[in-house]
Amino acid sequence: MRKPTITAREFAKRRNKLMGMLGSDAIAIVPSSSEKIRNRDVEYPFRQNSDFLYLTNFNEPDAIAVFVPEREQGEYILFCRDKDPTAEQWTGIRAGIDGVVEHFGADDSFPIDDIDDILPGLMEGRKSVYYSMGNDHHFDQQVMDWVGTIKKKIRNGAHSPHEFISLDLFLHEMRLFKSNAEIRMMKYAALTSIDAHHAAMKNCKPKMWEYEIDALYSYEFCRRGMSHAYTSIVGGGKNACILHYIENNQKLNKGDLLLIDAGAEYQGYASDITRTFPISGKFSDAQKQLYQVVLDAQKAAIKEAKSGNTWNQPHIAALNTITHGLLELGILKRDNDKSTNENIKQLIKDEAYKPYFMHKTGHWLGLDVHDVGDYKVDEEWRLLETGMVLTVEPGIYISPSDDVDKKWWNIGIRIEDDVVITKEGNEVISDSLIKEIDEIEAWMQS
Repeated sequence: MRKPTITAREFAKRRNKLMGMLGSDAIAIVPSSSEKIRNRDVEYPFRQNSDFLYLTNFNEPDAIAVFVPEREQGEYILFCRDKDPTAEQWTGIRAGIDGVVEHFGADDSFPIDDIDDILPGLMEGRKSVYYSMGNDHHFDQQVMDWVGTIKKKIRNGAHSPHEFISLDLFLHEMRLFKSNAEIRMMKYAALTSIDAHHAAMKNCKPKMWEYEIDALYSYEFCRRGMSHAYTSIVGGGKNACILHYIENNQKLNKGDLLLIDAGAEYQGYASDITRTFPISGKFSDAQKQLYQVVLDAQKAAIKEAKSGNTWNQPHIAALNTITHGLLELGILKRDNDKSTNENIKQLIKDEAYKPYFMHKTGHWLGLDVHDVGDYKVDEEWRLLETGMVLTVEPGIYISPSDDVDKKWWNIGIRIEDDVVITKEGNEVISDSLIKEIDEIEAWMQS
């Protein structure tokens, strides 16, 4: 597949749409990420703020995007680091104030060091400031200081903003609906993840270490110019029952299952895929039975992931299937005076499934692996619509307990795919990754 891109025209369209929502008497402020220290003078790999990236496609730290609708000198302003040959010799080339105009579509630009002198003047006379508070205390205070600078000039006729409004209100709703170009980016990330999962299945053997399998994902991602969308979960045996297990430092044992939740990120866009398979290459009877319940639950949930259904309908479908499966296997206890359907309804009402299936069946996916967007509107589960992308990931996790037969102990299973809502229903963009029991066993033993 050819490497997809998002055009400068699409980024400009996003900015124009946002400014149309803001209105002519508002200003919006979106800061970039800053570099973060890992230890002493070593930094973590830089990852741009997703909101900033969505609007600018500018991947440098210490920048601020400002949107001033109907400003005569230009509506889209970028404050960024200025060119500095000495600094660039050590840490890489900067776009500079001319580069962000030429290459990133800014109408106007200024050095970030001059922002305290310039931004209060841009805010002055604007009724509303759209800015998302609470993400960076230091920057929150800086915004307040700029307002304070304007208020000091009130006696000279200055007008400070009257209200602050979270930019999330508009921006995160925009990000929830993916364009065709964005979906191509996510498909490309998913294809890399699929190859990595297949490699893990093919290479996995008893007595290997979890981190050896994790390394296969790092290799596949890096060699295609991608990074991890999140810290991989590589949990063998009992570790698969820990939902966010990331130590990945234990030996893989014959007869256990291996649960891997890992996804690549391409130019900010995430994939998020989970598969569970037998370390020895063949499922035991107990593992097969539970695995099939989870697989059936995922298929039922995917079937309900379509336009017009609510966000929660896929989860309800998975929950019903899992509860029924756990009942049939004797893990959940039956009331013999009730029918199967009555038992299922009562068990769901009592949340008897919760020790074994304790999470929702999915989340939004996009520039963040747990992407932005409301799940409810006016206290009601929102309707799924074309262009939304979500994960579908039911699971069963059985830790040792006196309530459960020992043959089920330390079996953790999750199956997760990435699903795009379409006009016709949905498209599972990770569907080429095998997940049927016979497919997995045949692939691992080939």
